Amino acid sequence: MAQTHLTVPEDSIAAAAARLREAAATGVPTIPVRDLIGRDDVQAAYAVQTRLTAERIKAGATVVGRKIGLTSTAVQQQLGVDQPDFGVLFDDMAYSDGSAVPAEAILQPRVEAEIAFVLKDDLTEGLLDHAQVSGAVGHAVAALEICGSRVADWDISFGDTVADNASAGGYVLGARQVPLTDFDPVTAEMTMMIDGETVSTGNGAACLGDPVTALVWLARQARELGSPLRAGQVVLSGALGPMRPVTPGNAVQATVTGLGTVSVTFS
Repeated sequence: MAQTHLTVPEDSIAAAAARLREAAATGVPTIPVRDLIGRDDVQAAYAVQTRLTAERIKAGATVVGRKIGLTSTAVQQQLGVDQPDFGVLFDDMAYSDGSAVPAEAILQPRVEAEIAFVLKDDLTEGLLDHAQVSGAVGHAVAALEICGSRVADWDISFGDTVADNASAGGYVLGARQVPLTDFDPVTAEMTMMIDGETVSTGNGAACLGDPVTALVWLARQARELGSPLRAGQVVLSGALGPMRPVTPGNAVQATVTGLGTVSVTFS
């Protein structure tokens, strides 16, 4: 996935980035960017994402981790794609457990529940196999990801969502931190409720068969791209069930067995 030998002209990459940048700045979703970079050109899509990430870092944002997307078959079916992707988590995307997210903070918000991993070691060397990667996890925690699309009506192909930072918007981590020696991500069961009504269920096996497998995939891709995962970073490992739209006034709570609950409201 290294960004070399692009088949898409640089001006098309720049134009796609400009559309998404303007949507983020104005709060007005844009038309898709697949006419510029293709529906499934992985290198071109990540080239757009990398350009926008560099701009945010230059403007003062700090990278605090990554998010893995499209790991659940249910979510892949929702969006019509068949492979994972990843995006960058910035410091201004974090919300406290139980806090309120302003309605205007995230475009076209949808929420999904997942398992997050916080790393205690860098993942820069070695095979990056399941044993090494799981050993680098400091703890797991229940998480809500607030996905947001800068593309109007969530009319996205794989290329659109990757370019748009994997539709990242915000995230919330629960309070309970559990080492992997005391927690099995595969068998964990998830229930997500909006305003007290169950709207999404699933389990760890829905995330590429094992959320740690998703983390292995990400660790290898991140290293290949030259930005390996680092100690202290948060990784959202992917949805355990379908994501759901939210509107102002909604209260969301998710429970992951072994990890407890995590919640957020929308104001």
